[in-house]
Amino acid sequence: MANETLSRAKEAKNDEFYTQYHDIEKEISAYLEYNPDVFRGKTVLLPCDDPEWSNFTIFFVLNFKCFGLRKLISTCYAIEGQNDNHGKILVLERNKLPDRIDFKKLKWEFLKGDGDFRSKEICKLRDESDIIITNPPFSLFREFLAWIMEADKQFLTLGNMNAVSYKEVFPLIKENKIWLGVVSGSKEYLTPNGEIQKMGNTCWFTNIEHGRRHQPLPLMTMADNLKFSRHKEIRGRESYIHYENYDAIDVPYTDAIPDDYDGIMGVPKSFLDKYCPEQFEIIGCAEGDSGKELGLKPYDRKLKKLNPSLRDGQLYYLEDGIPMKPFARILIRKKQ
Repeated sequence: MANETLSRAKEAKNDEFYTQYHDIEKEISAYLEYNPDVFRGKTVLLPCDDPEWSNFTIFFVLNFKCFGLRKLISTCYAIEGQNDNHGKILVLERNKLPDRIDFKKLKWEFLKGDGDFRSKEICKLRDESDIIITNPPFSLFREFLAWIMEADKQFLTLGNMNAVSYKEVFPLIKENKIWLGVVSGSKEYLTPNGEIQKMGNTCWFTNIEHGRRHQPLPLMTMADNLKFSRHKEIRGRESYIHYENYDAIDVPYTDAIPDDYDGIMGVPKSFLDKYCPEQFEIIGCAEGDSGKELGLKPYDRKLKKLNPSLRDGQLYYLEDGIPMKPFARILIRKKQ
């Protein structure tokens, strides 16, 4: 069943995007800037990366010595119908390195199994590693993250921004066990046929420290936002919108968060890209099961008739008497 699931994921269009070298380099540089020894003496596992061409593999092979790695392991899932369904593996060890590393001359081998990251063979490699880095199939993101957290490893992985509201992911973010990486937003990926595909909703997930997540957001007061905000939804209003079924105000833009408001605020998911845990605390996520856990008041039957698309367990506010649901919101409060 696991093999069937992974095969379907590999065939899915949204899983067929490969990370470009410069995106990897840009992200990794931020961790090295914060801690130059972040990889020194460590074993790094790349569990979804073909040893022959993956940019993750190329990047870490070329930087093996300057990063001070102890060991690098790169594995990939077998291509169905080829090589008797055996995955590939490349292992580089510090005490066995040639004087000059030539990526094209490195010898990889076949795994005993198909390379599924959940197999015993890859789990064993996971357990001996210190840091796991890759771009996994997005459709298997929940399973992949659980696989990492089960082993209590440091990691850096790409995923869809929508994953922040998954019930398996959000509690980890709320508890500061994982956070977003440095470079989120629009990225260009390579497709299997060599074309460039732009995607605007991807981000890095990690539990490796980087200094940018401890930089407080520069913000204005509520009065100044209402008077000077560059956003027409805020500027000129008498006050911020208050939800009808939860004691919080709606803040549709991260830079419109008032720095003098002590109550709970509903902010966009993109806030997490700028989240400083010393400045704010995360209260909850107003989506799916997380929204229900907040105890949001149910809709009045009369209001449901005015907007049938709304469901219980969702935030809403009134606009000209019509109940309206904001886009996905994270609920936060200023640290006291």
